Amino acid sequence: MELVTPEIGLVFWTTVSFLVLFFILAKFAWKPIMGAIDDRERSIEDALLKAEAAKEEMSRLTNENEVLLKQARAERDQILSEAKKIKDNIIAEAKEAAHTEGARQIELARIEINNQKAIAMADVKNQVAELSIQVAEKILQTQLQDQQKQDELVAQLLKEVKL
Repeated sequence: MELVTPEIGLVFWTTVSFLVLFFILAKFAWKPIMGAIDDRERSIEDALLKAEAAKEEMSRLTNENEVLLKQARAERDQILSEAKKIKDNIIAEAKEAAHTEGARQIELARIEINNQKAIAMADVKNQVAELSIQVAEKILQTQLQDQQKQDELVAQLLKEVKL
């Protein structure tokens, strides 16, 4: 039962010991402990502020990256569009050049064909003329053997030719 009802001396010395301990702790330990707690609280607040700033910076960088990506995509699309236009122009120019060259080659071939045709016609005319001369020569030789036939032929030629 002594434990449940302490004596007055025990209570007095326990209180005195507690107050001395409290005074010593307040004098020497309380300020460093409170300073450490305050430092810890400030470091946590600083870490939270830095985390918030980092989060805002990440958000800003993400937005800048999105803008840069949109710009890069727009530039890429523009470059591809210009490249397609240049390609189409080159193809159109090549087709036009091929068409022009083809028309020129066809015209040269037509001229060559006409030249060859004229040469062939002249050759045929020459051959026909030679054959005609040879035939006429043979006819004349047979007709000119007789003097009367010669006179008739000269008269007929003079009638046909008008000066």
